[in-house]
Amino acid sequence: MKILLLASAFNGLTQRVWCTLREQGHEVGVELAPAHRDPESLTAAVERIDPDLILCPFLKHRVPEEVWRRWTTVIIHPGPVGDRGPSSLDHALLGQSPRWGVTALSAVEEMDAGPVWASFTFDVPERITKSALYNSRVADAAMDCVAATVRKVAAGEQPVPVDRQPRAVPGTGELPLLRRPAFALDWRAPAADLARRIAAADGAPGAPAEVAGRTYCLFDAAATDEHTGAEPGTVVGRDCEALAFATGRGTLWIGYAALLESRRGPKLPAAMVIDAQHAAFKPAPEAIAETVYRREGDIGHLTLRSYNGAMHTEQCRRLTGAVEKALTEDTRILVITGTEHAFSNGIHLGVIDAAANPAAEAWDNINAIDELCLAIAEADQLTVAAFSANAGAGGVMAALCADVTVARDGTVLNPYYDMGIFGSELHTWSVANRVGDETAARLLGDKLPISAAEAAQIGLIGAVGPRDWNEFQRWLRAVAIGYNDPVTRGRMFAAKARRRTESKPLSYYQTIELAEMARDMFDDRHGFDAKRRDFLGKSAPTETPGKLRFA
Repeated sequence: MKILLLASAFNGLTQRVWCTLREQGHEVGVELAPAHRDPESLTAAVERIDPDLILCPFLKHRVPEEVWRRWTTVIIHPGPVGDRGPSSLDHALLGQSPRWGVTALSAVEEMDAGPVWASFTFDVPERITKSALYNSRVADAAMDCVAATVRKVAAGEQPVPVDRQPRAVPGTGELPLLRRPAFALDWRAPAADLARRIAAADGAPGAPAEVAGRTYCLFDAAATDEHTGAEPGTVVGRDCEALAFATGRGTLWIGYAALLESRRGPKLPAAMVIDAQHAAFKPAPEAIAETVYRREGDIGHLTLRSYNGAMHTEQCRRLTGAVEKALTEDTRILVITGTEHAFSNGIHLGVIDAAANPAAEAWDNINAIDELCLAIAEADQLTVAAFSANAGAGGVMAALCADVTVARDGTVLNPYYDMGIFGSELHTWSVANRVGDETAARLLGDKLPISAAEAAQIGLIGAVGPRDWNEFQRWLRAVAIGYNDPVTRGRMFAAKARRRTESKPLSYYQTIELAEMARDMFDDRHGFDAKRRDFLGKSAPTETPGKLRFA
């Protein structure tokens, strides 16, 4: 089938749909709606393509009537049957809905009001953020909707009018757009309530709050029952860049913040934005901690946490320290993974851009993440890295430095650099070492996402585990136990020693990469400054990249 993906951005969900449909043998192309400034240009583009089906996995723009009347056009809406409006997930989390869903419906004149092709519901975990919910339960249900829609279109079936579709989630209807004031924080409220408001406003628009006479947007929150007795809204502790605030009941931890004046400033680690120099150290709760380590006999398990996958200089140094400390344990295998909702995308573009000298900060950041990669690659123990969620650029390369790399089903990898930089993280060694020079050149040159399944097929990773988070954790534990079998372990250590003997020193690859990166960061030879600012500012594309269009 010839399927056009009409989207506002080539985001994680759109990438996952793109990868999956291509792997199923469909002819798939993408048109980015913001690139078409008027309905006529978009209609002309669709007319040239003449698709069998138009899918809109992530679309903030209205589909022109000239398009949906002529071609089957299906919107993937992040809400259950009957839900309408642009703030679906915001309302679901703010209202503490225990169950939510995703619906595939035909585009019509009224937004989110068309007949239904498919709908799937799911339980909403407590304390989950909007971004995490979107990238997990919503994305999984959206993939189910896409599969059902494609199957029905291919079979010549028709959608069901929305008024004849049962409503699995009661009380749904059209809800208004929620703007930033709807998420405003009152420090006298319980910490758990404040954390929920911040989770609902995650990403955008952010939850505004007054701190020491200034207004900020707060993100990445966790609540504890600890009551300090301090004035609500006062900073009462700090752990790295995370800050603890007194509330009406309990303590609220904040990982990220943005100054809110005439417009929202950059989203940065909280202590980089809010003055907390005199705050005493207080250990952050596990929900917001950068690392969690546990040991099972000969196997160590280290979970690395990075908000939205970005890792700044000091964080990379701390993560390196955590890896090195774990490697001093009397273990034979170290398993390194991320959280359910984030793995890593490499260096922190936001912190770099906000620095007084962005080039110098970028240089420090890339050197710090290189040290993390070297700690993993040069470990005496057998190392296993697991992509627990989507990953890109340096985050992909860091995991490939392990002896064994696996992934959770449904994850999407972007194993390349697309920000005007050559890239580092030992990628000139790790990628070719796994897939050969020709495939490595294609991955790095094509700059296209691949699914975990394709990554395993080409040998970039070793295996793919279950999508369900609890099942994946059990599977990963079983993988580690399997590698700890004496025969298997001996074979792996022999391969590790042989690879070190046959390879050039890792410093050789790092030296070449950093020489290229120095020119990109200090001389800006490929537009790193402008591309970074466009990315952080979420600048709308002026045209759809040719690599995403139909051949």
